[in-house]
Amino acid sequence: MQKTSLIALARHELHQAREASSGRSAKTVFGGHEHQLRQTLIALRAGEELSKHENPGEATVQVLVGRVLLKAGEVSWNGSVGDILTIPDGLHSLDAIEDSAVLLTVVKKL
Repeated sequence: MQKTSLIALARHELHQAREASSGRSAKTVFGGHEHQLRQTLIALRAGEELSKHENPGEATVQVLVGRVLLKAGEVSWNGSVGDILTIPDGLHSLDAIEDSAVLLTVVKKL
């Protein structure tokens, strides 16, 4: 059994993102290459983005801090604290409207 405080981790990763030249920071909370399930806390400074990329499998983003914009083609969804966004198949991107931290959960395709 492992216990992780997402609030404390979000605070830490946001501090790292604010200091990083890329404006982002990430930490795997659970999983990895040897697991199907992977959860990663991603922190983005306001105005930064995760550019367009494909899903490695089914995925959601839970907003822990701030506000984000998930975009897929011509469609976009706003996410605020407490929201969970289902990431559509295909190319998508994530923009930080404010300094933000999200929990990305992915189940890899078999």
